[in-house]
Amino acid sequence: MTRQRFLRMSIAAALAAGLAMPVTTSFAQGLEEVTVTAQRREEGVQDIPVAVSAFSADTLQKTGITEALDIAKIVPNFVAHNNTGLGTANLYSIRGLNNTESIATFDPPVGTYIDDFFIQRQNANNYAFFDLNRVEVLRGPQGTLFGRNTTGGAVRMILNDPAEELGGYVEAGAGRFGRVHLRASLDAPLSEDFRTKLSAYIIQDDGFVDNVTTGEDGLNSEETFGVRAHVQWDVADNAVWDNTLTFIKADHANVFNFADSDGDRFTATGLVEGGAPLAGLVTGDKQNFPLGNETESLHFTTDLTMDLQSGAQLQLLASYLTLEQDFLLDFFEGPFNTGGFTIANAGQHDQLTLEAKLSGSFYNDSISYTAGVFYFDEDNGTDLVQIFNLGAIGLAPPPVGLPLFQYDRTLDNGVSSWAVYAQGDWAFTDNATLTVGLRYTDEEKTFGVRDNGLATAGAVINNADLVAAGVPLEQTESIVTPRIAVEYQFSDDVMGYLSATRGFKSGGWNARGEAAGNLQPFTAEKVWSYEGGMRMEFLDRRVRFNATVFRTDVADFQLPSAFENPDTGAITFITQNFADMDINGAEFEILALPADRLTLFANIGFMDAEYTSLNPAIIAQQAECRTMGTSCAQGIVNPRGDIADPQRTPDTQVSVGGWYDFDLTDALSLTPQITAVRYGEHNVSTAGQDVSQIASYTVVNAGLTLTNNQSNWTINAACKNCSDREQIVSFLAGFTYIQDPMTYSLTFNKGF
Repeated sequence: MTRQRFLRMSIAAALAAGLAMPVTTSFAQGLEEVTVTAQRREEGVQDIPVAVSAFSADTLQKTGITEALDIAKIVPNFVAHNNTGLGTANLYSIRGLNNTESIATFDPPVGTYIDDFFIQRQNANNYAFFDLNRVEVLRGPQGTLFGRNTTGGAVRMILNDPAEELGGYVEAGAGRFGRVHLRASLDAPLSEDFRTKLSAYIIQDDGFVDNVTTGEDGLNSEETFGVRAHVQWDVADNAVWDNTLTFIKADHANVFNFADSDGDRFTATGLVEGGAPLAGLVTGDKQNFPLGNETESLHFTTDLTMDLQSGAQLQLLASYLTLEQDFLLDFFEGPFNTGGFTIANAGQHDQLTLEAKLSGSFYNDSISYTAGVFYFDEDNGTDLVQIFNLGAIGLAPPPVGLPLFQYDRTLDNGVSSWAVYAQGDWAFTDNATLTVGLRYTDEEKTFGVRDNGLATAGAVINNADLVAAGVPLEQTESIVTPRIAVEYQFSDDVMGYLSATRGFKSGGWNARGEAAGNLQPFTAEKVWSYEGGMRMEFLDRRVRFNATVFRTDVADFQLPSAFENPDTGAITFITQNFADMDINGAEFEILALPADRLTLFANIGFMDAEYTSLNPAIIAQQAECRTMGTSCAQGIVNPRGDIADPQRTPDTQVSVGGWYDFDLTDALSLTPQITAVRYGEHNVSTAGQDVSQIASYTVVNAGLTLTNNQSNWTINAACKNCSDREQIVSFLAGFTYIQDPMTYSLTFNKGF
């Protein structure tokens, strides 16, 4: 899309939004007010100079949002899918910044937060909701208040605190593919000053993929269990102490599959769920893994909040998370007992966070501030084997030299990071506020490799080999990430702002390379984002219209991509800083109550992204492709020798929907709802292969809810991907992954 076309479409969308606003003026009530903590303190969502989309639990229910992936369907310029292979890992792409790599030497650019606590690993960020209060999606870098690894933004799930009275809910549901789920939450205050909450859920289904090679059925099933205990204690008149302990166990794969002529899903991998297909072939616990993906996490958090005599508030936060992940997956569905392109992975990931945050105001509240110190420590151990057998697909027996055990190794990597930050807001007139923020981050990363001694492995690498190949075993980064914004309140209901914000994402190592020289480091990804926005409400708060335009300049963009080994034909994955990237975009969010009991919304996003300042190696590869016809369709060079479009940057993304509350009796109401999201043309491959060029498509979710307000129960019937669209959403070295088929469910919820 040219910039001229982009600007024309942005202006047209803004005009269309304005013309579409209802003209009715006599309404009984206004839109729901949503309080957010996007600036680490409580504020109204319409009052902050930040591009944030916030949804209360009631709105999430009305729009059919039941899991983290669904949120992207109602946020402009936000694309999300399960990562290839890993059903527990969500691939978040906000304003074109994303990460398709889950290995621990690579960090995601979109931070995941539960309450105020950061979750580093993408491996298990597909959270099922416990007892949700609201969701906040912050777009653009959040490097000042939230820190590293939020260049694309942050997804924050804020859970409910324990209630002051005995109560809770129970929920049971059933759906397609034998899916059943149970949820429950109990608030049990033990005294006026000591409150507890216990929440739990179970999700199970039979899967939807049949294996035509092994005869197994029910692949891509899910079996997830989670329990969360929350204790809240008023330790003094001015101090509240929150402690939580969360355990989640999830068994959920996203195995490569096709749809047949009847729409049924199948795969042809030779790996099996009911056994240990690599027994005796690889080292360690990996040889006992069945086909699948399993994660198990334990997360403890503590938060002591004190109101000081000065009027300031001091918050002391600590969190410890331990995550185990075991998976055996065939990414190319080879019909042999070692698959086509198989990775077996045993991971152990431990992270500790500590933070002290002070917030308050002075000068008659004309200056407010938030300041703090932050420490993060993470240790990762990854025992993995990679087996290449692609040349044997469709051939029996496999050709000589296959399967190729590319490596069997253990990776040890970690990070120690600390930061200090401060942000101040100065209301220098009754209507104008200046925001200035600064964060200083200092971090050290370490990396090591230990060969596991597999006799048939093709590459034997230890730390000494890395050093000999010039690969550093440490990386350090010291960086300042500022933010400056100015906002002006034109009236009680209209605010505008301009901002400039910097963020960064940590560097790492290309840990999937075969030879020592391929395990090269890549540097930190650094982002400047420039935004302008308007936040408006009209007609007695019956219409809300928010508009944002932005430009994002990305330096040293980190990109994992696939290359073919010319000697063996095997696939090698290389992550490097291949180029810089520029992204221009606009976002429009409209929420309206055109009549009592009717709510409509439209969220519109535009993006225009392109690579700039190419790495010299990419320029040389591009020339080789054009002159010799080799090295094409690899890295970011497309099959014709041109530079591919950045992936997951649809030129347009439009979400529309709404719901209507019909009063059947004094107690009963019926609410139909529908959400449709249309993605414009985009690319889901780094190298822009033709099959990965996605034409515009639409996904529809819908539901019908019967509510008894007197007895406090609901019955909900819903469907997702209601048209059962078989849409390509990911691409991996020639193999296309399609989204899950249509599902439907019936759910009963009873509050007490």
